[in-house]
Amino acid sequence: MNRRFLRQALPFLTLAVVLAATFYVQPRTMSYFGLNLMLQYAVPIALATIAQMFIITVNDLDLSIGPFVGLVSCIGATLLLDNPLLGILALLVLIAAYGAVGALIHIRNLPSIVVTLGLSFVWLGIAVLILPSPGGKAPVWLKALMGVQTPWVPFPIIAAIVIGVVVHLALMLSSYGVIARGAGGNPKALTRAGWSMLRTKVVMYMLAGFFGVLSGLALLGLTTSGDAHVADRYTLYSIAGVILGGGEFIGGRVSPLGAVVGALTLALAGSFLIFLKISPDWQIGAQGAILIIVLALRALVSYGEQKR
Repeated sequence: MNRRFLRQALPFLTLAVVLAATFYVQPRTMSYFGLNLMLQYAVPIALATIAQMFIITVNDLDLSIGPFVGLVSCIGATLLLDNPLLGILALLVLIAAYGAVGALIHIRNLPSIVVTLGLSFVWLGIAVLILPSPGGKAPVWLKALMGVQTPWVPFPIIAAIVIGVVVHLALMLSSYGVIARGAGGNPKALTRAGWSMLRTKVVMYMLAGFFGVLSGLALLGLTTSGDAHVADRYTLYSIAGVILGGGEFIGGRVSPLGAVVGALTLALAGSFLIFLKISPDWQIGAQGAILIIVLALRALVSYGEQKR
């Protein structure tokens, strides 16, 4: 029982360790302004991580979420600004396209890694056509939303908690959430019970598209301009965030709260590595090392559970 609790608490312990190390290296970050500065990009990363989590829930993997977020950023900085109705329509089409991809993967029994890898080039190509070079401008309301100053606790922390709690209630405690996780845990039993795996996958992929759109808009509100390559690393961040948060690639085993905590950990780790004066070229490798350490600790805890 203690080991099981330790496994569930591991994402939160990892966040606490990274936060404590950051405070030790740079004591000035131990303030409202310091936390707000370090976590300013935590919201779009958390939203992209939740999007990836929906895909992983049904035992698939999305290698296109980064370019997708970049495409949303370009649409938001151009179409959504100049013609809001056309921009909203374009974003809805993207969400529907995600659902269509989920249907294609299920019906043709295609490997999601291959399909979404190819899809990443499609998203990037469309983004470059819309905005060949960084530019455009974020809508005023979007900049105002992402620039909200909340009392006592920085907005990114509040937003991340709200995202995690809402998705946790929907996925872990609702009846449809049980069905969705069952699609990853035991799809044959789900089919025998009369539920449609096709419909479930389409819904989960569309939810991933929806949160990917939110991530792109949140990122645009922070950067204030569009860029097709602005979120290239978000694919790796989203996968790492889900795994850091206790999720697994098979079995429908995910944790929305853990995924958000994993996203916060990655955001903090980036700042921590900057304070250590580590070159940006090495930062992604250092973040990967953090992921490997956490996975090793989780495997150690799981091994202890199995021996008992």
